[in-house]
Amino acid sequence: MHSENPAGAHVFVVEDDPTLSSQITELLQAKGFTTQQSQDGEEALLVALKTRFDLILLDVLLPSCDGFSLLQRLREKCQTPVMMLTACGAEEERIRGFNKGADDYLPKPFNSTELLLRINALLRRSMGKASQQEQFQLSLNGLTMQRQQQLVHYEGQPIQLTPIQFKLLWILARHPGETLSKPYLYQVVLEREYSRHDRSLDMHLSRVRRRLVEAGMTADRLQTMHGTGYSLT
Repeated sequence: MHSENPAGAHVFVVEDDPTLSSQITELLQAKGFTTQQSQDGEEALLVALKTRFDLILLDVLLPSCDGFSLLQRLREKCQTPVMMLTACGAEEERIRGFNKGADDYLPKPFNSTELLLRINALLRRSMGKASQQEQFQLSLNGLTMQRQQQLVHYEGQPIQLTPIQFKLLWILARHPGETLSKPYLYQVVLEREYSRHDRSLDMHLSRVRRRLVEAGMTADRLQTMHGTGYSLT
């Protein structure tokens, strides 16, 4: 779970209406969230079980697997917070959703302000329940990080990083295999707007990669996706 800020969370938007899905995604990205989309129930289940999300926005009416069935199967494997979205706001539908394991329920149509308020409230509650180990430590294929002490090791080998470099690596490690955009990383890591003439992030990443390679990690695990962003595996 991201403890930097609820607005830095990774949200999975599962909605079969492509227009609404795009509107929600654009709204969240404008507020600093990272997002992923799916419009199919079975596909969404596979993605949700192999990707770490901080929150799932789940439509009820989905192709191949409805939202209630998807949620029930999801709850057998993980406890990621889920907010259900549906055009039917009937009480029995809400009760059914909560009984399946939903954390919140938002009837359509809804306005963007209420959606954001509910998302932030749900993320704050989820943060409060997260263990200290989950908030402040992580492991990824031989890489271990302890946030409070800003300690980094690879296969037991200590790695010295500056605070900015640590923050950059931490964010990338929280999203393994995902390409994080330069504009997002500038906001979250450097706390300023991205400019294509600004090479600061490139230099920090180059130094982080060099430190990791010196400790024994292969260079291709920290990738620069040209014109897009960066990814750590």
